[in-house]
Amino acid sequence: MKQEIINSINKCSDEFFTLSKYLFENPETSYKEFNACKNITSLLKEKGFKVKDNFLNIATAFEATYGNGYPKICTICEYDAVEGLGHITGHNLLTAISLMSAVSLKDVVDKTRGSITILGCPGEYLGGAKVTMAKQGVFDDVDLVLMAHPDIETSESGTSSAILPLSAKFLGNNGLSFLNRGSYTSLDAALLTFSILNTLIKGFPKEVNIDGVLSKGGITPLIIPKESEIKFYIRGKDTNTASKAEAKLREIIDFVEKILNIKSDICLYEPPYEELITNITLSRLFSHNLKECGIIDIHAPRDIYAGLSLGTVSHKSPCIHPYIGIIESNSIKYGTTEFARATLSDFAKENAMKAASALAITALDLIESDNLLSEVKTEFYDVIK
Repeated sequence: MKQEIINSINKCSDEFFTLSKYLFENPETSYKEFNACKNITSLLKEKGFKVKDNFLNIATAFEATYGNGYPKICTICEYDAVEGLGHITGHNLLTAISLMSAVSLKDVVDKTRGSITILGCPGEYLGGAKVTMAKQGVFDDVDLVLMAHPDIETSESGTSSAILPLSAKFLGNNGLSFLNRGSYTSLDAALLTFSILNTLIKGFPKEVNIDGVLSKGGITPLIIPKESEIKFYIRGKDTNTASKAEAKLREIIDFVEKILNIKSDICLYEPPYEELITNITLSRLFSHNLKECGIIDIHAPRDIYAGLSLGTVSHKSPCIHPYIGIIESNSIKYGTTEFARATLSDFAKENAMKAASALAITALDLIESDNLLSEVKTEFYDVIK
């Protein structure tokens, strides 16, 4: 049946690469991916999948299913782009990989057992719909979650940072600045917070970093801003580490509030990301299958500084997030417009097909072997205790 999967992907690849090109040429930003979602779901309906649009009342999210019962295999589509830059992280090709792998499993499910779920997850650059889905129990009965991300080199699935997105608002009096020279302002509170943090961060654990921007601080020097706001990303190697840093940051904000007598308001402004837990059993199986499909040069597990919404999912169900090299030239960097264009190359398409085949064959291995599936699940429950 493995050869049937490969043949299926070879047969259907052109239409999915046409979709990938459409996404590349028509980039849409987070939670505004209306045309992307429409084109993806239309293709899935043609392939015989049952599609729920507006999934969980998220306008550009969807759930597509094929078959019934278990094991329940889930693949992920991401299709938002960066405003003004396009698909610089290759979400267009990521979607094609996920779709090819899922569609190629239809015959497997028909002849054996199990079911396939494809989740359309918008907004990866703004909190990620996967976090909302995870919190609402979408992944609770999923046996495994598979996705492969385009990159400059092929690497095994590793870890990612946990991220807590914290907002600190300072509320003061407004008025004309030249008439209030002796008063502390909301902007003073924000700037003092930055100053204290920049000093105290030196004593934080090396696994912690806090990035912040002044998202609101007035529009003209003539008028004192009534409200100033800082938005932080607190990054840690895991959620526990990030939470300890959050507590320290809250202490700083409380201190500034008291010393300047400026009221503060602290909240999470985006869904937080938990760290990615790679299922090692699943990752080894995928890497073996990827080599069998023709990608031999696979680097060690890649631990990234960025956060992934899949991290939260990995605490609900066994997951892998390997990286697939799609470029031949070392001069092209990830996250650039050149990388986005590279997703359309013949080399990228070839490796995308190999990755899709390896994902599908990995799913097949688990459908056919209860012992292997049990090993994946046992590891998962041992790790998340």
